Amino acid sequence: MSITAEKKQAVIKEYATKKDDTGSPEVQVAILTNRINELSLHMQQHKKDFHSRRGLLAMVAKRRKLLDYLKDKNEDRYKTLIESLGVRR
Repeated sequence: MSITAEKKQAVIKEYATKKDDTGSPEVQVAILTNRINELSLHMQQHKKDFHSRRGLLAMVAKRRKLLDYLKDKNEDRYKTLIESLGVRR
């Protein structure tokens, strides 16, 4: 259920704000969004998988916190990120 290393590197490369950037909120949110989307597909097929559901909810909460942080620090970067990822507020 985790993303492959190649896919993760592609996401990092796309959303990095500078060279070798893996810790910026944009990159973290993009990786979490990718994992959330894959886990959502899993949850549609396996409705009674409550352990994965708990992990999914934790990832959604972490992404929400990172987005709130980014919105407080720089609203332009926040708006650009949610538009490019298709995440709605």
